[in-house]
Amino acid sequence: MEADELIGHNGVFKVKERLLKRHQARIEDVERRKEAKENHTVIKESVDYFLSTFSGERAAIEELLSRCMGVDQKAAAQLLEEATNKTVQLQKFLNDSMVFLTTYDQRQAQAALQKLQTCLTETREQALPKKKFAFRARCKAADKAPESVMDPLNDGAPEKCDSTQVEGDPAGVQCGFSHMSNTVLAKTAEEIQKEDVLLSHLSNCKVCLYGTPSTLHLKHIDNCEILCGPVSTSVFVDQCQHSTLALACQQLRTHNTSDTLVYLHVTSRAIIEDCQRVSFAPFSWSYPTLEDDFRAAGLDPDRNNWDQVDDFNWLAAGTPSPNWAVIPKAERRTTWEA
Repeated sequence: MEADELIGHNGVFKVKERLLKRHQARIEDVERRKEAKENHTVIKESVDYFLSTFSGERAAIEELLSRCMGVDQKAAAQLLEEATNKTVQLQKFLNDSMVFLTTYDQRQAQAALQKLQTCLTETREQALPKKKFAFRARCKAADKAPESVMDPLNDGAPEKCDSTQVEGDPAGVQCGFSHMSNTVLAKTAEEIQKEDVLLSHLSNCKVCLYGTPSTLHLKHIDNCEILCGPVSTSVFVDQCQHSTLALACQQLRTHNTSDTLVYLHVTSRAIIEDCQRVSFAPFSWSYPTLEDDFRAAGLDPDRNNWDQVDDFNWLAAGTPSPNWAVIPKAERRTTWEA
């Protein structure tokens, strides 16, 4: 009889234990649901705040650009500088918000920023038109560039820079190099500080840009090596092939590019479109003032998304794009002497 009572007691105990566990599981499930709901609410509120703030700041920049027309050049220059600074801050705001934005929201915001950059450039060209000018050759860049920038076709002697410059108003200076081949080129920090730099129609060239340009545009680049210091906002690459690029920036957009190696430091995400056989590795170019230039450009040297690449031609979720790859460690460049 005592044995039967013990069995009955154990049975009741086990039932109570199961009920207790089930009750505990329900409590935990309720807590999980509550936490998930709260997290969802926080994320939704964060996204709503981002979209509202981003839209407002974009409208403010567009309004500044619209005011540039019909005023004198001094006033236009001030408005353009304010618009540029606001665009830089808007890019930083987007970078900091990437963790909770959907891919769609990221792409929409990045596309809006690119349109702002284009509008900024076009407005600058209209509001600060270039004066009539004559071409002249300048050698300042080569004289001030580090001795490592050498011309391999000239027995190691530094190559003189003969980039096209514009006489007259400094606001009309065309900063960059165009339609050149088989040469080594350089620009100093003083020449490109906060400038929009354009490199176009270059072949078999090496270009070193020291300092912190506002934006960098590369167009029609063939078999070149291009090294650039930290860019405050965006780098735009179009029609580049068989080249090596070393770039640091907030945003990289690459179009119509093939067979190109990119050594990259980017604080948002790189974007490629209509590209094939583009490979990436961490930025590894260095020069004496690089650390100071990172600070001047407002880039975080510890935040590098070099291998986070969005391919706008490849939307298959969970499957890597065949259009880009990571450069194997054993094949990455670590020295950049001419």
